[in-house]
Amino acid sequence: MRMAYFDCIAGASGDMMLGALVDAGLPAEQLEAELGKLHLKDFHLHIKRVSKNAFSAVKVEVHVHDDAPERHLADIRKVVESSDLSPRVQETAMRIFSRICEAEAAIHDSTVDKVHLHEVGGVDAIVDVCGALAGLEALGIDRVHVSSFPLGRGFVTGAHGQIPLPAPAALSLLKGCPVTGSSIDAELVTPTGAAVLSEIADAFGPIPSMTLDSIGYGAGNNDLEIPNVLRVMIGTSVGPEGVITETLIQLETNLDDESPELIGHLSQKLMAAGALDVSIIPAQMKKGRPGILLQVLAKPSLAGDLEHLLFHESSTLGVRRAEIQRDSLPRRNEAVDTKFGKIRVKVASLPNGQARVTPEYEDCRKAADDSGTPLREIYRHVEHEAAHALHLPHSH
Repeated sequence: MRMAYFDCIAGASGDMMLGALVDAGLPAEQLEAELGKLHLKDFHLHIKRVSKNAFSAVKVEVHVHDDAPERHLADIRKVVESSDLSPRVQETAMRIFSRICEAEAAIHDSTVDKVHLHEVGGVDAIVDVCGALAGLEALGIDRVHVSSFPLGRGFVTGAHGQIPLPAPAALSLLKGCPVTGSSIDAELVTPTGAAVLSEIADAFGPIPSMTLDSIGYGAGNNDLEIPNVLRVMIGTSVGPEGVITETLIQLETNLDDESPELIGHLSQKLMAAGALDVSIIPAQMKKGRPGILLQVLAKPSLAGDLEHLLFHESSTLGVRRAEIQRDSLPRRNEAVDTKFGKIRVKVASLPNGQARVTPEYEDCRKAADDSGTPLREIYRHVEHEAAHALHLPHSH
């Protein structure tokens, strides 16, 4: 599995992403060819090698013509969806632009439809976002990991005057992402950089295990006391073939004064809020009191919201947080026609090429209730029908 790790040494911006990808092996001609699929005549690229504090890096400058229009979200959608970019790039790009417009609208007390993208450059934002997505696709990247985002201080001048740093739009787009303060008096993470990396990141944290193939440095505009570069490391994941390795957050807390009914309610709310798993484990507490250990497994982007839910919905006074690595099997969802009706199943791909089918409990339970058939028989029937209908190799 091909992986890309974005190391935000001095933050992240759209042009820094483009430069890093070119330096890591994306041919400049291929980047320009991909951007040509946008059918925009309002810009041209200037790609050059520069030095940032003695670090060699690639600088991608998007030169926007003076008569380039400012665009609303509907205008951007027309450009992207009428392009010849891949459907995957188009879909991801529109999610990113929608999030940018939502952030800008909230800040300026406006609506998504009325917001101009002048703060993120309009044409150059389209080029940066679509170029980064198309570049990752061209390099065959399957998963993206991102480091913590360093946030500078100070002010920048925007369309509405002086804007405090971190820029409000960038901060809004980084909700749920790991950030850290920096003493550098400059904009380190732009709204475009925040929007793209927060959207495409499969995990945040330290450098994942991989066989390193290439490294790229993308240069920013300013000269800082540190190298103003975004580094990307590209490689192949290390671990069992066909297994997905990801960084997750485990939250846990000890409860010794909570009603079982309330704990069950909390568990349901945590799952509804996006927890990957919730475990309730009997525990011996201090002073010999019986209690429980409540563990919650979460994507890093949702850990903050789930922790807030723990404080709000339980009697806990403290929540422990740990970063863990999880290996998991690739899986997909399917629906199978059976004599009990349509039943959903999860199909996991094993490293040896075989498949494992797991029927959805709720569908099977309903079928069992409706037909009067034992639940175990429903499971066996669905597994058998799925293997034939989906032409799956059996696991043993």
